[in-house]
Amino acid sequence: MAPAACDTIAGHFRDFGRGPLDYDKIITGDLGYVGQEILLNLLKKEGYDISQKHMDCGIEIYDRETQDTHAGGSGCGCSATVLSALILPNLRKGIWKQVLFVPTGALMSPVSFNEGQSVPGIAHGIILEHC
Repeated sequence: MAPAACDTIAGHFRDFGRGPLDYDKIITGDLGYVGQEILLNLLKKEGYDISQKHMDCGIEIYDRETQDTHAGGSGCGCSATVLSALILPNLRKGIWKQVLFVPTGALMSPVSFNEGQSVPGIAHGIILEHC
């Protein structure tokens, strides 16, 4: 999923002439600690350093020290939970003015999995703004 998030974020920056400084936060969904590190490294190779702006929904929800999550949180509910409990309230209050929200997911298929194929990742980019 980290490569999909990288493609979405880097493509967004290129297509719209934007960069990390244009956002208060760049928030991915469910990469966890390992995926976050991969994403940051991939984006640096593309010429973008989002390390000061990046948050990940799985990391926000789960504490790997006390919950034994190892690589970090994962699951389809992380993005929705963080969106409703953290991102939207901070936008409503004006704490954040503009957020690039990039929920990620795996396109699971029992057929491809049973055939030993890789699981493709997907990432959607959404700009959320304070009004």
